[in-house]
Amino acid sequence: MKRILLIQTAFLGDVILATPVIAELKRLFPVSEISILVKKGNESLLENNPHLHDVFTFEKSKGKYREMGRLVRRFRNNKYDLAINLHRFGSSGLMTILSGAKKTIGFNKNPFSFAYSKRLPHSIGDGTHEVARNLALIKEFGAVELRRPELYPSQTNIDTVKSYIVGTFFCFAPASVWFTKQLPVEKWIELAQKKSAEGTVYLLGGKQDRDLCEGIRASLPNNQIINLCGELNLLESAALMSAATRNYVNDSGPLHIASAMNAPVTAFFCSTIPDFGFEPLSEDSKILQVEEKISCRPCGLHGYAACPKGDFQCGLAIDLSHE
Repeated sequence: MKRILLIQTAFLGDVILATPVIAELKRLFPVSEISILVKKGNESLLENNPHLHDVFTFEKSKGKYREMGRLVRRFRNNKYDLAINLHRFGSSGLMTILSGAKKTIGFNKNPFSFAYSKRLPHSIGDGTHEVARNLALIKEFGAVELRRPELYPSQTNIDTVKSYIVGTFFCFAPASVWFTKQLPVEKWIELAQKKSAEGTVYLLGGKQDRDLCEGIRASLPNNQIINLCGELNLLESAALMSAATRNYVNDSGPLHIASAMNAPVTAFFCSTIPDFGFEPLSEDSKILQVEEKISCRPCGLHGYAACPKGDFQCGLAIDLSHE
């Protein structure tokens, strides 16, 4: 294999969970040129990755089909030997089969998978980790069944957060794209009150998460809680999380950042369940979820903008007494 294309145009956590495939392909085909296509905004996660030759971005705001055409022309010019699609939606499947690659592999849930050279099942709910599902696509080449994701903060990223790495400190990532994946704000406040008595608490997230985190910070008259939302980029956040005494995250992107840095982490699963296959892979990891069975849980793979039943017991009933 001289040239290999990987496609993963989903969310940032999905891109992180694609990095084991990148690493395995490079191990199996050390002289190959490996490229990846990601959604615009996620490319910064892959900076400094030593296994990648090119990172392409899919920018839908420029016009979905115009962008697809631009990318397909680029792919065909590159003459890929292999194209692997990790995404299960139509646009990525169409680009895969139009890429001109000699061999195409992907999941059978993609509506264009009928035209792949090889398609494999993607079964969610049986406890198989998403990384293992992804690696199964290249098992025929000798890939391992499971390995930890990888991110590569630069020395500049590390230097940027150096001033925050003092004594005992904890990183909280309270936000998620889906509300029912978020530990309720009152539980974050409860946890912040406890952990700020032990050390500094840094609240992490994007600019869009600043108000949520400011509400948590302002609820406690404690200068040990610092809102860093919007102030650090993804790899800077990764560097800070790697040095934290412990990280507290939802079933969301920061969970996978912690896994990629092998950082100590406690992950909260509210409306979703670990059996979906997105649990942390850090050596020191812990999952907190409701202990009693709730008939409506899980209510979906991704969660909702609000609890369908209105009581959000899968989040409010999580016990933090031992944290």
